[in-house]
Amino acid sequence: MYLADVERWLDLLYIAADGAGLRNEDRRKAQEVAAMIEEIARAATRCSRRSPLVLVDGAAGKSYVGLLAAKLVFEPAGRAATVITIERDPGRVALSRRAVERLQTTIPIECRAADVTEATAWPASPSIVTALHACGPAADAIIEQAIAIRARELLLVPCCTSRAVAAATRAEERAERFGIPRHAPVRRRFIQAMVDAERTWRLEAAGYETEVVELVGATVTPHNLLWRARLVGEPTRMAAAQQAAEAFSRN
Repeated sequence: MYLADVERWLDLLYIAADGAGLRNEDRRKAQEVAAMIEEIARAATRCSRRSPLVLVDGAAGKSYVGLLAAKLVFEPAGRAATVITIERDPGRVALSRRAVERLQTTIPIECRAADVTEATAWPASPSIVTALHACGPAADAIIEQAIAIRARELLLVPCCTSRAVAAATRAEERAERFGIPRHAPVRRRFIQAMVDAERTWRLEAAGYETEVVELVGATVTPHNLLWRARLVGEPTRMAAAQQAAEAFSRN
């Protein structure tokens, strides 16, 4: 639905500005961004129109998702909205700010230079938190911040999982204990499954109704799982998830 528009704006904002055209990797990125924009559009329909939308794009990189959500979703729908992007790399923040000027949207966009672990970088009670390819521990930091500020919707696509991810270290210990072979493809899948399970239970225990689905096909990117989490705060469900999380951590 959004792919052609995403490709056009990526070219106008980031590629053509450097005198080049879209490469194959840019077109794959456009597929991911377009799919995330569709997710944001659906999440926005679940948010009340009685108060302005606040979208936070965490670990934003060059802020593709936040900027294009403003231009392609909120502006055409006439939604009162604000977009905040959070990125720790000053160079990428500078690129994002220049792209905002070229975008010429009526939606206010603020590009914040900060690490996603910094609580002061986050607004209170945003409507939607999104992160496309949050790498390593950044994905877990975004989960923690979204829970802490009671974000109503979280759309998270983690990227690579390294030993910097606490759950990966615990999974490595389990792999040794369970006798999981050291063949890299086998052990890597086991560790990733443990990390994914821990993230899912953490969200559920915090009151988020959570689905894990493929954002795009694996031929586009191997890091293609989307955590689609909606704050419902149902006590029975939370208690059951907390028990499951504790049992999972003990095994």
